[in-house]
Order: sequence, then structure tokens, then C-alpha cells
Amino acid sequence: MPAATLARMNSPVTTIAPADSSAAIAHFNGRLRYETDADDVADALASGSTDFVLLDARGPDAYAAGHLPGAHNLARPYRAEDLAQLGEHLIVVYCWGPGCNGAVKAACELARMGLPVKEMLGGFEYWVREGHPVEGHDAAILATAADHQGLVKLRGAASCLC
Repeated sequence: MPAATLARMNSPVTTIAPADSSAAIAHFNGRLRYETDADDVADALASGSTDFVLLDARGPDAYAAGHLPGAHNLARPYRAEDLAQLGEHLIVVYCWGPGCNGAVKAACELARMGLPVKEMLGGFEYWVREGHPVEGHDAAILATAADHQGLVKLRGAASCLC
């Protein structure tokens, strides 16, 4: 961005100048090393991908009510012998939703154990709101919780096209 353009920036958005392109690339690539989202996970599951495993960080009752297809739920703190059943895969961990840091705590615990891990942004809440399939004893009820008002994505859209 030309210096003259940067000099005219004075809104709350531009009080701090944007990073140069190389710094922005490093930052955003760095974030993608730690996180994924519900649509990327749904697309991967739909294509039959087996290069990651899902771990639900919520309690056993929440997991039993509804969870992502194929997700595992293990007692915390995690034990190496329990984690061994997941195989040698990237672990994608999720919790309830963006207002909960349970997935971050679980991811930190897994990383301390030397395991490759990413957090699924939005958690179970956004998985359900976006209309992705759910397993568990409340799956039928949860299927009606998908956002049909266009608040999360456009009606009829498969994704936000990102």
C-alpha cells in the first residue's frame, strides 16, 4: 500500500496500519496450522478422508446426546493408552462452541503429550447450525436446530464459499 494511502488512514480500523503481505501470509498460514472449521471437516468427512481423527472435548453426557460422525470422546485428563486407540493421525478437537475454550484446553493437553492437533473453530454449535450430520441419541432433535433463517449462511447455500 502506498505511503500516501497509509497516511490518510485514521479510522478505528486503520489506526494501526495493516501488516505487509509477507507478514500477513506468515500470520494467516500460522493460524491455519492450529485451526480448521466445520465446513472443512464436513467436506473431508464427505470425501472419505482418513487423515485425521475427531475428538469431542465435551463431557460424556453431551457426547452421547450428539456428536460429529465418527468422533471419539475420552475421559480427561487424557491418558496415553486411551489416545493410542486414535492411531497416528492429526487430532481435530472440538467442544461446544465459540464461547467455550474446552477445545483449546484439550488441544493444549494433547500438544503437551507430543500429539499433532488442530482446533475446529465454531465447535459443535456451529456444526449443528450449519446443518451437518450428527450422531447420538438426540440426533433427530439436533437436526432441527440447523440455521434456516439465513443467520449463519445464505439459505440453500452449501457453505459461505470460503
